[in-house]
Amino acid sequence: MSATYVVTGANRGIGLELCRRLSARGEEVIGTARDPEAAEELRELGIRIEALDVADPESVERFARHLEEAPVDVLVNNAGAMAVGNPIDRLELDELDELFRINSIGPLRVTQALLHNLRAGGRKQVVHITSKMGSIDDNTTGGYYAYRSSKAALNMINRSLALDLKDEGFTCIVLHPGWVRTRMGGDAAPLTVEESVEGMLRVLDGLEPADSGRFIGLDGEPIPW
Repeated sequence: MSATYVVTGANRGIGLELCRRLSARGEEVIGTARDPEAAEELRELGIRIEALDVADPESVERFARHLEEAPVDVLVNNAGAMAVGNPIDRLELDELDELFRINSIGPLRVTQALLHNLRAGGRKQVVHITSKMGSIDDNTTGGYYAYRSSKAALNMINRSLALDLKDEGFTCIVLHPGWVRTRMGGDAAPLTVEESVEGMLRVLDGLEPADSGRFIGLDGEPIPW
């Protein structure tokens, strides 16, 4: 039986490939983009597309209204942004404000807005695409203040969601997709989008309630906080 997935930031990279793979195997997919008209590759998939800017409260509210009471089985909060890793003496603090709105508050806002849809779904899964750069334990090089801290905040948000929604049967995880050759990841990244998404789908397909609250890599292994 097919499931309904919502994938944010679906117009390119990991989000686009997730939508492509999920649609190809018969799932019901709702992909979002800030500008659906410009999302040509996404439109070619023939899936439902909705406008969504996760950093804009009104956009999130409109998106939730468009879904009405439709059940959602899996929410993949994939939309995110990166910032230049300037050293502390050249760091623009406005970068932190922007990335927290997109990478931390945005996924929480979308999850909150779609809670009634997720409660109506059968799987009740919330997946936040995070980064190993949000691991405090893994930070041995410094820098990237805005990106690292916004992803670390997302990890903590997920931990609280997992605990707060546990009794309702939710499974909430943060998933590291690896270093992927996308516009964000750059050409030096070792993984293709296809390799990353293949690993991520193995993780998503194998999720159990006991996994809720975990920080997981695309190989299914835990990542230190």
